[in-house]
Amino acid sequence: MTKVYISGKYYDKADAKISVYDHGLLYGDGVFEGIRIYDGKVFKLKEHVERLFESARHIKLDIPITREQMIDAIQKTVELNGKRNGYIRPLVTRGSGYLGLDIRKTADPQVVIIVDDISLYPPELYETGMELATVSTIRNHPNALNPRIKSLNYLNNILAKIEAVQAGCVEALMLNHKGEVAECSGDNIFIVKQGVLRTPPSDAGILEGITRQVVIDIARKATIPIQETALTRHDIFTADECFLTGTAAEVIPVVKCDGRVIGAGKPGSITRTIREGFQQVTRQ
Repeated sequence: MTKVYISGKYYDKADAKISVYDHGLLYGDGVFEGIRIYDGKVFKLKEHVERLFESARHIKLDIPITREQMIDAIQKTVELNGKRNGYIRPLVTRGSGYLGLDIRKTADPQVVIIVDDISLYPPELYETGMELATVSTIRNHPNALNPRIKSLNYLNNILAKIEAVQAGCVEALMLNHKGEVAECSGDNIFIVKQGVLRTPPSDAGILEGITRQVVIDIARKATIPIQETALTRHDIFTADECFLTGTAAEVIPVVKCDGRVIGAGKPGSITRTIREGFQQVTRQ
């Protein structure tokens, strides 16, 4: 039976509860991460925990345990659930308090760790490629809510996902406040043009993905030229190849966007090289 960690104790899934007055529930006030388990090993655990603590610092949320204790709790929760391959969702809420936005009226932040399975996209799309739809919901303006914060308030992404599904696609292409390509509702985006791998920079309004950085490292080791540069929809439409990256999605090819076929309409050679490299890194 699935065991969920909540602030130092383990509960059966059906009994894993927090207060309805927790500001994580009332206002989406908290932070989280998504981490993968491959063959019993937690992938890039330290990097994910570091980003979790950075997100918490930005929103002035004091996590009640240290980084080392968080790492230990995650590893123990994985072991307790006996997961060899799966997904981990550590999250920290602001804690319970009164109705109202003042964080001084909250107390006892809750640390929750869930270990389970996740499947974002149909398996066949990893072989044939997927289609994106550009949506009207733009990425949060960095001066309103910095997209580098991985917060519990994911309405921006959810609204984009709703638009994509209504357009008959499983993923949304989101632009930033300047009309440039930012990322997708849950993934970072890369294109290939004339042998050069290109992806939006952090100041384009993206979450700096852990998988994104792994892919950049893979490309460099494979001597594939890479640029972090501003992209427009034109760049996506006219790309030779395109793919998305994310903890849950891993590396998935894109072959069409807004009805335009990308490249040859099938996963390209550099996309395949990156996918193979990622599988080697995660399963070695």
